[in-house]
Amino acid sequence: MPLNVLVLYDSHGPQISHLAEAISEGAAQVGDTLPVVKHIDDADRTGLISADALILGSPNWSGITGFLKRWLDDQGDLWEEGLLNGKLGAAFTTGRGRHSGLEFTLLSLIHWMMAGGMVVVGLPWSDRMRVSGSYYGATAAGEVTGEDTEQARALGRRVAELGHRLRS
Repeated sequence: MPLNVLVLYDSHGPQISHLAEAISEGAAQVGDTLPVVKHIDDADRTGLISADALILGSPNWSGITGFLKRWLDDQGDLWEEGLLNGKLGAAFTTGRGRHSGLEFTLLSLIHWMMAGGMVVVGLPWSDRMRVSGSYYGATAAGEVTGEDTEQARALGRRVAELGHRLRS
């Protein structure tokens, strides 16, 4: 069975969807991986629960968007039910500027995943971190650059590779 990776996001503007697609491309580079990109308007609880890994994204609005927060809350008490326990998770975000709260948004997404018992994956250190500023997940400040896209692909690949290692 392929490793099912759900790339789930909320958007206000095209930047976050560009990162979501790049993350999916990176995950697809790892054999026997099936990435699925979904906006929260097109997602449901069943898809969330059936995914082997979840890569969650939100544009920075002083944290995650209210729409995403509500969607996550509407899925029920997933942590009490243990439905996400042990699944792999990662995060991505976009913002208008490098110091606009990108890490806070990533940490908010990670907090939700950790509350559900998920195993959270970040990015290993690279020179790109000097510009992006985060190893917590993939980011883009302002317009999405080629380096931002590559960082997102790297996150997708990393989640897929670790997902297969956890399975074996």
